[in-house]
This record gives sequence, structure tokens and C-alpha cells, in this order.
Amino acid sequence: MQPVRAPRRALLLAAPALALATGAGAQGRPLRFAVGPFQPTAGDTRRAYEPFFAHLAAAVGRPFELTVTTDWAGIAVALANDQVDAAWMGPWGYVLAKDRAGAEALAVVKYQGRPTYHAIIIARPELAFPDFPADARGRSISFADAGSTSGWLIPSYWFRTQGIDPKTFFRYRDGASHPANVTAVANGQVDLATDYDRNLAAMIAAGRVREDQVRVVWRSDPLPNDALAVRRGLEAPVKRALLDAALAIGEATAARVMPPNYTGWEAAGPESYAMIEAAGRALGRIGGG
Repeated sequence: MQPVRAPRRALLLAAPALALATGAGAQGRPLRFAVGPFQPTAGDTRRAYEPFFAHLAAAVGRPFELTVTTDWAGIAVALANDQVDAAWMGPWGYVLAKDRAGAEALAVVKYQGRPTYHAIIIARPELAFPDFPADARGRSISFADAGSTSGWLIPSYWFRTQGIDPKTFFRYRDGASHPANVTAVANGQVDLATDYDRNLAAMIAAGRVREDQVRVVWRSDPLPNDALAVRRGLEAPVKRALLDAALAIGEATAARVMPPNYTGWEAAGPESYAMIEAAGRALGRIGGG
């Protein structure tokens, strides 16, 4: 299988951090971890997610490096090209890495006790769409980058089931982060944007946007939450230790080492991301039957 190639920006590091998981007792080469652009800035993401990776590395007894990627496609490229050993990544990014290079999902994250979330489309609150999407023709819409599950894959697939090509039906643009999409709608820079329910709730809770500045006009069926995924060829004992450490995180530990509202992990199975794979195949983005 050929390596996945990506532009330089795909793996822009916010200066990858090297940390010792267990102080002087850490042994072996650093575990290379990565996380996608969940927060408005790379620094925000690092601060929110680094305690979790430190917890995993301590369980394995190794130092670690943490990469914060600049887009969702970048993290899939990194895992596929063996640039990282394990990643907290969105479902579609994981499926891309699995399709291209045999990545494996170890666990599915739980948010407020649930292993699912929803893609959403938000609109400026003053816009009325009683028959969405039919009455939104010609409006401006911002999608996230093509590696995003809720920001690109699922809305693209849903519009296809409605007989709509968003690139011609709307004034279309893509490539934005989820926080940027929400901010663009809240500030009136765009009429509609893709997002996911967890992100919108987090931005409202953090005071980055007010609830009355956006309105949800579409919500997907439940989608599998983010994956803890590993590269093909990672040593079996390391995989086992990472999985055991993730599954052992209860709500009390999660409150200490995971971002707010994340409550632990459950083991991934063969069907955990089947619906994401099906959407990717339907859009011609991955192979398979």
C-alpha cells in the first residue's frame, strides 16, 4: 500500500511537546501521540488533551510526544504514514487511516456517558428555513475540512440522499475548523455552517458564543464518537496497555485527565465505525464493497 501524501500544512505542529510519563523511570523511545484540532487554537487543544496522553503514557511506562494537527485530514495522514503511534481522532479520520494504511481503533470515547454524538448544521438565528434544505438554496454555507466527520462527510452524504450537491446548491466553501464555523455564523459572516453538537455546547459553555447567536436547522442520526486509534504494526503489548489504560478511566479519573464532559472509553468493535465507512464508500472516498 502506498504512503499517503499530504501538503506541509497537514502536520503543522504547535511545537510537539516531549514529556516524561513516569519521570526517570520511563523506558524506551517516546510514544508518538496526536490529537486533532478540537479547540479554537493548537495551544487550547494541547492544554485540554495533554493530561489524557500523559495518563496513557504513564500506564505504558514510556515518555511521549504530542502532536496537535492543524486539520482533520492531517491526523489521518499522520497515522497512515506511521508518523504517530496513537491518536485521538474523529471517526472519519480514523476510517481514512484504516482504509489507507490499516489503522486500528482500540476504543470509542464516551461523552456524558454516551459513545455517540450528532452532526449539525447551524444558521443565523434571523433566517427562517421551514423547509430545510429546499428553502436555503443560494445561501452561503461553510463546511469543515474534508477529513471531518460531522463537518464534511456526514452532511455531504446527507445532502446526497436529498439529491443535492452542496457545491452548486449553496454558495459553498470548506476547510474551516469547527470553532471558526460557529464564529462565522454567530458574526453573520456566513448564513449556514456545519458543526457537531459537542463543539457547539462547549463553545456556549465557554462563553465563546451565545446560544441566541446560532440556530440548529439540521441534526444527524447518532454517530459513533471519536476513536483512540493506533497505527498498523504497533507492538501488541503496547496496544494492550493503551487499551487497558483507556478502559480503566472512570468518571472521577476522566474529570482529572480528560476535557470537560468526557467520561471514559468503551472498547471498539468491528462494527463501531461501519456507518462512517458506508458513508465514505457512498461518496467514493474509500474503497471496499
